[in-house]
Formats: sequence, C-alpha cells, structure tokens
Amino acid sequence: MTEKERMLTSKLYIAKDKELGKEHLRAIKLLHTFNNSLNIKKRNKIMYKLFNAVGNNCYIEPPLRLDYGIHTNIGDNFYANFGLIILDVCNVVIGDNVFIGPQVSIFCAAHPITKEERNKQLEYGKPITIGSDVWIGGNTVICPGVKIGDNVVIGAGSVVVKDIPSGVVAVGNPCRVLRQINENDKKYWASKALEYEEDK
Repeated sequence: MTEKERMLTSKLYIAKDKELGKEHLRAIKLLHTFNNSLNIKKRNKIMYKLFNAVGNNCYIEPPLRLDYGIHTNIGDNFYANFGLIILDVCNVVIGDNVFIGPQVSIFCAAHPITKEERNKQLEYGKPITIGSDVWIGGNTVICPGVKIGDNVVIGAGSVVVKDIPSGVVAVGNPCRVLRQINENDKKYWASKALEYEEDK
C-alpha cells in the first residue's frame, strides 16, 4: 500500500513521499498564482484545476491554502471569505449553498497522541463532510472526521470536534447544538427579506 493510499484510508502514513510531494507542490504552484492574481476569471479557472470537483457559481476570496486540493469536492453556490484553509489529506465533501466566513480552517489532518509515533513523522487523517445550506462563521475550526448536516449555522469562533445534525444553530468550543432552526426564524427572516425588496 502506498503512502497516498494509506493517507486516503485514514491509516498512519508519512507525508514525505515522492507522489504526495509532487501533488502538494502542484497545489502550492497553483495557489501562488491564485493568491496573487487580481483577475477573477483567471482565479476561477485555477479553482477548477485545484479541486477535484467544483460546482457552478463558486467564489473564493484569496488567500486560500490547501494541502492538495484534489481531495476536495465543492457543490454549487459556494462562497468562502478571506483565509480559508483546507488540509485535505482525506476527502472533503462540501454541499450546495455553503457560505464560509473569514479565517475558517477545515482540518482532515491529525497526529498521534504519543510523542514516539509523532516523532517518527507518522500522521493520519479523517474525511470531513459539510452538507448543503450551511453557514460557517469566521475563525471556526472543523476537526478531522466531522460531519455537518444540512441547513446548519455554525457560530463564529467554534471548534467543531463532533458531528452536527441538520437544522440547527451550533456554537462554542467544543461546538454544541444551541437550538433548532424553527418557524419563527423562517418568518422573521422572510419578513426582513420582504422589507428589503420593498425598500428597493
């Protein structure tokens, strides 16, 4: 089994590997161009090269940081503010209509608790899934192996260490469900949207 195969199947692996090094260098080169270009069309073309899959109507504010990019799948209508970091040593799947605040970190990568194994440069990862219609507040950290459901709001500054079910507001360190998103929320925000339309 290659180091890459071990990495993608959540087994211990060593990142100092020729194949992984080549793929990481490819990402670094594309990211350098992406992060230093003022041309949005050029950045969008690079985005489609960086990731395994990208849906329609997606936009990412630079700077962006990735380990590989090719292990990340992004749905339609994706927006990420400044400073998104994705350590995609395992698969990252992001649904449709996901909004990500500034300085959000998505970390598949992890290291052994014991110093002996860490000092051998062994590491591992766990895949991350983010559902559709999710808003992730700024400075949030999503930890290895987490699954976030659909229609979720993650409050700013959260550290998400466990799965978050669909249809909730969750916040904190560690991130926990604060409450369900309910009919009162829908009525309130629908009235605000209507007010906006009437003011135009």
